Amino acid sequence: MSRLRPPSRPTYLRVVRASAWYDLVVTAGFATPWTYVLVHDTLSSCGTALGLGALPELDPWQVLFANLMGSVVVVWAVLRIVGPLPQHGLFDGIARALFATWQAYALAHGVSRLLWLFLGVEVAFGVLQLAPWSLRAMRRAMRPPLDGHVHSPRQDVGNPVGRL
Repeated sequence: MSRLRPPSRPTYLRVVRASAWYDLVVTAGFATPWTYVLVHDTLSSCGTALGLGALPELDPWQVLFANLMGSVVVVWAVLRIVGPLPQHGLFDGIARALFATWQAYALAHGVSRLLWLFLGVEVAFGVLQLAPWSLRAMRRAMRPPLDGHVHSPRQDVGNPVGRL
């Protein structure tokens, strides 16, 4: 089974680190109940002023989940700032695809359109971090085998890269 090699260019690691700094700046305020109240009020005021809609009133469950999300994202961001690895970009890109999916779901169900600003950044960093992995997988899948024989797709069943 062949392994997919990670992107090794320093530019890719700068993207991983930049996405981490973005996450740290945007989510640090979500990590504690006291800072989340300030972030919530600020976002709600901005949404109202821009005509994008206010946030719902705070309740203890919302604060808890905001704090949980903020804490995990802050720790994940610090890891990527201190020691970025190509694999961090892959997993962060996957996480961003999930975040973007749930943000789109929330937008479709009537949350403040202020969320569009965050969705755009999630998608952009997700594409920047996943594209190099996808391109490598496609190139590897299209490359002829070393033995010179053309294999049918069924022969690549045990090779996850061959299925991409």
